[in-house]
Amino acid sequence: MSTTKAIDASPDAGDPRRAGPGPARAHRPPGRTWRQALRRDWQLYSLAILPLLFFVVFRYLPMLGNVIAFRKFRPGGGVLGEEWVGLRYVRMFLDDPSFWHVFTNTVVLGALTLLFCFPMPIVLALLLNELRGRRVKRFVQSVSYLPHFLSMVVVAGLVMELLSVDGPVNQVLRALGDDPIAFLQEAGWFRTIYVSSEMWQTVGWGTIIYLAALTTVDDQLYEAARIDGAGRWRQIWHVALPGIRPTAVTLLILNIGTFMAVGFEKVLLLYNPLTYPTADVISTYLYRMGIISNSFSYAAAIGLFEALIGLGLVLSANLISRRTVGTSLW
Repeated sequence: MSTTKAIDASPDAGDPRRAGPGPARAHRPPGRTWRQALRRDWQLYSLAILPLLFFVVFRYLPMLGNVIAFRKFRPGGGVLGEEWVGLRYVRMFLDDPSFWHVFTNTVVLGALTLLFCFPMPIVLALLLNELRGRRVKRFVQSVSYLPHFLSMVVVAGLVMELLSVDGPVNQVLRALGDDPIAFLQEAGWFRTIYVSSEMWQTVGWGTIIYLAALTTVDDQLYEAARIDGAGRWRQIWHVALPGIRPTAVTLLILNIGTFMAVGFEKVLLLYNPLTYPTADVISTYLYRMGIISNSFSYAAAIGLFEALIGLGLVLSANLISRRTVGTSLW
């Protein structure tokens, strides 16, 4: 009995590594193949069929049409062009001064939109997060979200009515003793009008994802900051902003990717020949060249150039973000 107890009490008695001559390792079950995963969770995978079809039909298949940027296309002829011309249309728009003018307008308008429209949802989300009254918070959210659901035609119509010569804005100017301003006929006012209307329409809707990100910030971090004597502004700067930084960086990279694709519909509805010097952008220039002038190959070459710039911006922003902040899309 004493010998048995001594053996049981030895430090190596319960060690499985000492139990036998061979190593006793826990064997992991082999990983499932993609066929087994598909057979098991086919209901979940079936939900992705329609989104995949959408992207294939409306995003990837139309990319085949980019070949007409290097082929001569005639309406009524072959779908992919009839004659190979190489870089002829690329050299045409690179040597065209009007293209570089609209390219500059696109860069300036895209930069202003990114500068003013990207940080404003973050600011509004932080302010809404500080509100304690539920009714006031819901009211502000509803009012700020509403413009997003308005059609672009409706938004453009509202802007035209407000800024017309007889509109409310000019009536206020008359009441103050100033002369009315033809806002929509002066090129110098277009960028201000576009960016302001874009902020009014998109800032409220953009706060949704930041408010969702703020709910994931641990309340204990706020409590620790209060114990350390941090006020509300310090808590926002050191707790809230770092908590939503990955979300903000991801959205910034996506916005940089659409930097060159300045809103075509709104510009097309608001601009006119008098505002071309500051309002004409690549998308509207493509519309006039491709649809109105029937220069489809020339427009395809410009569109391909714009897409390559957007791809380069996304890759560069993702690389810089991964090396500096540690957050990226991939």
